[in-house]
Amino acid sequence: MTTLKYPTFIPRPKEEYSGFLGTIWSWITTVDHKKIGTLYGITAFIWFLVGGIEALLIRLQLYAPEAKVLSPEVYNQVFTMHGTTMIFLVVMPLSAAFFNWIVPLQLGARDVAFPRLNAFSYWTFLFGGILLNLSWIFGEAPNAGWFAYAPNSSFPYNPGYGVTFWIIGLQALGVASLAAGFNFLATIINLRAPGMTFFKLPVFIWMTAVVNVLIVLAFPIITVALLQLMFDRQFGTNFFNAVQGGDPVMWQHLFWLFGHPEVYILILPAMGIVSEVLPTFSKKPLFGYSFIVFSGIGIGFLGWFVWSHHMFTVGLGPAANSAFAISTMLIAVPTGVKIFNWIATLWGGSIRINSSLLFSVGFIAMFVIGGLSGVTHASPPSDAQQQDTYYVVAHFHYVLFGGAILGLFSGIYFWWPKMTGRILNEKLGVAHFLVTLIGFNVTFFPMHWLGMDGMPRRVFTYPEGMGWDLSNLISTIGAFSIALGTLIFIFNVFFSTRGPKNAGNDPWDARTLEWTISSPPPHYNFAEIPEVKYRDDFWFKKYPELAHGEVSGASASEVNNDDDHHVEMPDLSYYPFFLSLSIVLILGSLLDLSWNGSWYIAGVGILMFVWSLLGWSFEPVNEETSNQKDH
Repeated sequence: MTTLKYPTFIPRPKEEYSGFLGTIWSWITTVDHKKIGTLYGITAFIWFLVGGIEALLIRLQLYAPEAKVLSPEVYNQVFTMHGTTMIFLVVMPLSAAFFNWIVPLQLGARDVAFPRLNAFSYWTFLFGGILLNLSWIFGEAPNAGWFAYAPNSSFPYNPGYGVTFWIIGLQALGVASLAAGFNFLATIINLRAPGMTFFKLPVFIWMTAVVNVLIVLAFPIITVALLQLMFDRQFGTNFFNAVQGGDPVMWQHLFWLFGHPEVYILILPAMGIVSEVLPTFSKKPLFGYSFIVFSGIGIGFLGWFVWSHHMFTVGLGPAANSAFAISTMLIAVPTGVKIFNWIATLWGGSIRINSSLLFSVGFIAMFVIGGLSGVTHASPPSDAQQQDTYYVVAHFHYVLFGGAILGLFSGIYFWWPKMTGRILNEKLGVAHFLVTLIGFNVTFFPMHWLGMDGMPRRVFTYPEGMGWDLSNLISTIGAFSIALGTLIFIFNVFFSTRGPKNAGNDPWDARTLEWTISSPPPHYNFAEIPEVKYRDDFWFKKYPELAHGEVSGASASEVNNDDDHHVEMPDLSYYPFFLSLSIVLILGSLLDLSWNGSWYIAGVGILMFVWSLLGWSFEPVNEETSNQKDH
């Protein structure tokens, strides 16, 4: 039987960078998955603050009847950018930050499969987000809602640059997501440690795999829809113009055929995080590992068959409505399986209560509420009453904030010691959790009865005497409570980074491979590639007496560290940065084709694209390695 050889790593001496500009250049040229994960996380959190400010402006406008905080047009712009920012610039890239940081470490790998492509994905995300928000400077931010329904988003009804900014910004973000999706799938398939079969993968890795399959399959759909909308706006085609034979309902089909898998792209990473946190802090193996894995796969599969529940009032007919009602009800089954398995994991465990566990438990509770309200939308007669009311707003915020955001915060508190070597302050963490959870429920729970009482969504004001005044005032107070919780978190981060590195390698007595190495990890992650014999391999190596009765699944090969071989790590590269910039320049030139300067911008972008692509193609792949052994 062939013995695989995984040589001992001999680190290259750290490059010297002089001054502030040198440090900036080192981040621009990095291809280290951990630094890219940090860039994703910091950038996404900045957008989280931007999206939060937009949410506060919305709530200020609605705190009382006939308020004058925002004009109707500015309200539409803020409303559109809030939804777009939170989905595409916050939840998705925050998940990508965890993918970058944790996936290679849990796999026992030294990096992702394509480090330069990883850097390209981040820079394209950054420039796409900036391009999208440049619309504020031009005074014409997108105003058609984050869903941009045609014909409201078509040029005759929405002239100006706002919707065009939205189109090209999302196209850039789609390129970034697709690059990341292929990269993480290749990493999970090819870079698993010896002995780590698919059913020894941590659940977080499984959920990452499902998410990136959905990304690879879903984003081409929205890409086609955006191209059609752009051609309608810029070149006079009629894909969505009913007068000329187009079909505006086709936009809804394309958008939601992307948009409902997108919901699971947003929530499955949080489900993976919770599946790592609960076993660690209950000191028990995850209950029903296989059921949770197959439930995640089932959610990803069924997510393709539910999109038209967003369209029950469009007039698709009873047959289509019935089919999508049934599929929507069915997708609640694998979700319920996960919830019962998480509860069973906690049941009877030796529970250690801390911030990370509290956010995970809060995720479960809020997601249950969001799921139950979602089931009511699965019935077409019920949905016909709730459609376009604040009941829907309450539902998706319970799923995407109460679910995704709380789950991501759980992951931040859980893996922060591994990323930084420091543990976040627990008292501040608990305060952050309590203020956020209470503020969240104060904000969004009243929206259920606002919706049932008939308050429509997407309106910038409402008249007196409707009975909605108090509930809206309470929701606005709750929104500022969430903001207070976020400020507590920021102070916690600032406070902890000024303290000593106190985490150690394994502060939580955890179960997976990332906790076997130093905190923060070295550039090369693992000096020796680990060999995996068990699911939760690190746990059973610490407590071999607990491995009795486990299926060992010992690897057929052993690690052989041969001093004559040396690991080569990828070199620094600036080509991903410039290739991303060139793509955004080309897309930006499409804003106004009647302006001569657009062609110059396009020309610069094309030249930069060709130069970057050729430079990337001929660039040396790996660092030179030292012949000196690391002691």
